[in-house]
Amino acid sequence: MLMRAVLVVMVIWGISLGGGQAMASTEPASQFYSLDMIVDLALAKNPLVSLAEGSIEQQKGQQTAAGAYPNPTVVGGGGHGMLRDTNRAGSGASLDRQSLTEYNVVVGQPVEWPALRAARQRVADLGLATASVGMLETRLNLTSQVKVAFYDLLLAQQDANLARQNLETVEGVARIVRARVKSGEAPQFESIKAEVEVLKARQQLARADNLVRINRVAVDTLTGGALGPSYLVHGEFRVLPRDLQIEWLMTRMMDQHPTVQRLLKSVEQSDWKIEFERQARVPTVTVNGSYWREMGREAFQGGLSIPMPLWYRRQGEIAASLGAKRRDEAELLRTRNELGRAVYQHYQDVRTTAELIDVFDKGLLKQAQEALRLAQFSFQQGASSLLEVLDAQRVQRQILLDYALARHDLSVSLARLEQAVGGVL
Repeated sequence: MLMRAVLVVMVIWGISLGGGQAMASTEPASQFYSLDMIVDLALAKNPLVSLAEGSIEQQKGQQTAAGAYPNPTVVGGGGHGMLRDTNRAGSGASLDRQSLTEYNVVVGQPVEWPALRAARQRVADLGLATASVGMLETRLNLTSQVKVAFYDLLLAQQDANLARQNLETVEGVARIVRARVKSGEAPQFESIKAEVEVLKARQQLARADNLVRINRVAVDTLTGGALGPSYLVHGEFRVLPRDLQIEWLMTRMMDQHPTVQRLLKSVEQSDWKIEFERQARVPTVTVNGSYWREMGREAFQGGLSIPMPLWYRRQGEIAASLGAKRRDEAELLRTRNELGRAVYQHYQDVRTTAELIDVFDKGLLKQAQEALRLAQFSFQQGASSLLEVLDAQRVQRQILLDYALARHDLSVSLARLEQAVGGVL
């Protein structure tokens, strides 16, 4: 009986020592990926990046169009002309006919108002600048999403590893209990309790493995399907950076965040759109030159064509541009307020979670390990039951899971804080 008890203690002790170490999943995996590798794949394969690149190419085309000069207009015509003249000699009359090919050419060149052309080009330049900053915004948001999904998957893997270790421990204990019941050293009820514990452990493992698969699909989706259905991630959760001050974070958000910069460019572009509409009230002059060759006549002519803005002077377009500017300014103010709130919220989440992790590091983990050690020793001496050892093992597993969850929350809060601030901390 003593030897069996020693064997149980050795099994539980060996498994508990490896409780905090990561174990490979039983599912086949083609490759392990780190966070940096997944971020690089997402930035290369995610359709959002292609969408931002398409916007940049579109704005480049708009910039080219804004710098183009208006094309001239050429109008030509021609035909066969005939001149009829009557010559009278004496009493008779004769008809003298002359023929000639007649033609004319008219060339018109629109000449834009210089201020109108400059405003249109400035609008296009700011459109390209806005799209370029939009690319930075897309990369920032996508990177944050990948980090959060990566840490979710990392936590799910650790949860599955702990559940797998717990199942192995419970199954080992159940085998010992069945042997003791069979030999008459323990009542039948002890075996039923052990089997119930095995079923619970298997259900926990099934739920944990399913959560791993769900989070694996989420990460793979962010990379545009580049990871495939079977892979694992490896890495560590983040720690609290030093000298993290809320004032510095707020200042950095206001000065460097891509969303703020994009909206500032949009407001400036709205100003130039208003200027463009105002300058468009000045009509575009068309300079005309023509050559005419007719029967008995050849002429060179020049002229101007000027539209007269008498009834309408683009009041609607100017009002629409003013409204668009007001909307962009409101969006900028709203975004600054939202980002400021997000920075403060995630900063407080980081500080609170870091304090919780400090509690784990300074005593709670050691206390749980010590409680398990005492339960094992007490069981070895015959002072406690086997289920009490299982309870101590369950408590230690929950503490390890809570510790992993706290580290996960810290990493996620830092990732979202970086997204709110606008860059890596």
